[in-house]
Amino acid sequence: MTSELEKAELEVACQQILERDASVYSVQWLELPERYAAQLGAPLLLERYLKFIRARTCHLIRPTVNADGIQFRLLASSVALLSFAPPRYSALQDGEDVTLAISGGCLVQAGECDRGMFSLASARLEGRVRVTVQLSDYCPLLLGSGNPSVLRRLLYRFTQAYIHKVVTVKYLGALYRELTGQKACTKVKKVRVREGIDT
Repeated sequence: MTSELEKAELEVACQQILERDASVYSVQWLELPERYAAQLGAPLLLERYLKFIRARTCHLIRPTVNADGIQFRLLASSVALLSFAPPRYSALQDGEDVTLAISGGCLVQAGECDRGMFSLASARLEGRVRVTVQLSDYCPLLLGSGNPSVLRRLLYRFTQAYIHKVVTVKYLGALYRELTGQKACTKVKKVRVREGIDT
């Protein structure tokens, strides 16, 4: 039996920008029927995300969880591309989220290692539930400083920013398929949540 959602394209909202201080803000979200809300707790969202990163990078990036937090390590080495403090879970008015504070890693500018947040959230709307992936106040090494050159901005845009966008959109698509058992063609819709330079 084919559902109404399966007939339509699956729409993922997306914005990726550099803010005035050249930090990165990136947000993507997907909306599902409200009946799936109970299955979209923050612990599940994080667990699925970490498994997805490991599987989709063919184990090139290995999320490692320990008492100090979470590290995205390169292969089986101890080299951390990104390090996060332990997950912080919060109840929202209409849902819940998990926040990971960036605490270091090879992809972060020196001096900016204790800045930046990555979060996964689910929130009930009218008849729907929205799953949001958000990265904020992140200072990538590729940008070099708070005043990156055009060349550095382009390098970041076509490498790390592009990879993050693709991985996040695919993660949300995989989450949809897992919950509904249906495949759908994913369409990315640009949205504007904050002001900044598009990446």
